Amino acid sequence: MSQKEPGFDELLAAARHSAVHLEMRDSYGVGDEAADFENWRRTGQRDVDPASGYWAPWVDLMRDTVARGVIVRRARVVSEPVTEYIRYEHAGTGVNLYAGEQVRWLPRRRASDISLPGNDCWVFDGEIVLFNHFAGDGSWSEPGWEVRSEPAVAALASAAFEEVWDRGVPHEKYSV
Repeated sequence: MSQKEPGFDELLAAARHSAVHLEMRDSYGVGDEAADFENWRRTGQRDVDPASGYWAPWVDLMRDTVARGVIVRRARVVSEPVTEYIRYEHAGTGVNLYAGEQVRWLPRRRASDISLPGNDCWVFDGEIVLFNHFAGDGSWSEPGWEVRSEPAVAALASAAFEEVWDRGVPHEKYSV
């Protein structure tokens, strides 16, 4: 990854009409959510306050993005029965919706015939793909992301997202 490669914030700021996120892992171990996840594991209570220090930066970013006319969608491919981590994600997804995102869930068994990219990704305007790179334990691996703009790569990631989205269950109707 070159130092000139744009990051998520720059790519999202440049998006004109769409930003879609395809998530395919059953567990993540990202440091900035570790304390919230551990609290949820201990208490069963998830921070769902959009104004909290945990959520406010994301909520503000998504609300600003949606206000610019960018449609933000998130699709999650999950194994069933779901993992503890997916139950945690599901418990907080109401805040994503509050912020303006649309979210759907697709049971992995219904994705067997979809050509999926090898990594989670964001696709901006159907043209630029930011692949997220994770280690086996769900933590960020180096480099943490890779930006690709080749038309074939963008087409693959976009088509995969749309197929998952079309088959996915809206958050309000998906229970864990």
